[in-house]
Amino acid sequence: MRMKILVVAAAFLAGISTAHAAGEKIELPDVEWSWEGPFGTFDKAQLQRGLQVYTEVCATCHSLNLMAYRNLAALGYNEDEVKAYAANYEVEDGPDDEGEMFTRAALPSDRFVPPFPNDNAARASNNGAYPPDLSVMIKARKNGADYLYGMMIGYEDEAPEGVELTEGMSYHKYFTGHQIAMPQPLYGDDIEYADGTEATLEQEAKDVTAFLAWVAEPELEERKSMGIKVLLFLGVLFVMVVAVKKAVWRDVHH
Repeated sequence: MRMKILVVAAAFLAGISTAHAAGEKIELPDVEWSWEGPFGTFDKAQLQRGLQVYTEVCATCHSLNLMAYRNLAALGYNEDEVKAYAANYEVEDGPDDEGEMFTRAALPSDRFVPPFPNDNAARASNNGAYPPDLSVMIKARKNGADYLYGMMIGYEDEAPEGVELTEGMSYHKYFTGHQIAMPQPLYGDDIEYADGTEATLEQEAKDVTAFLAWVAEPELEERKSMGIKVLLFLGVLFVMVVAVKKAVWRDVHH
């Protein structure tokens, strides 16, 4: 399932980045993300803000099919908070004792409820375009975090002089061809952060990008920690092997 979604996401990103102007190279924003590098980690406060942006803005169109509500405990939420968040959504369950399906409040064990009941409903609500699942969107493209951040902050109110936009398109400085059909998702001040952080466009875009990076690789910190431990172990083992070798050959020479 994860591979299928990754393929769909990759196709989506490849499609929207197809050159409308051959040979044009777009320079994306170069952002220093906290999780980059061998010792990088996620900022839980930022991830919580990103979840808020996703919940209040992105979730109206985009799903997170690979995420379960219980996964939010890794962001610092306690059991009651996770239950309360999940209870905001309804899922279909059943059949009951009479063979009927029924709806109930979502539980922490449930996956994130998608915004639309099926693909056709999603397309019908978005002028025929299918809003892709965001679970692995960051991993679907090289420099995916910079790309998604640029996609959210690159809208311009007007096209430059001499550029004629196709009807229904917006001008985007980071989009290849500079014409994009997706409406601008963030404007700044779209939400009121629970921690009081100023909700500028750049802040919202960075926070939700960080959240989606965590969604794509929730095991990232654990994997890095394990990698460091393995390297330390190999380093100690190497020193021991060298010491044993010297001791053995010292005896042979004597």
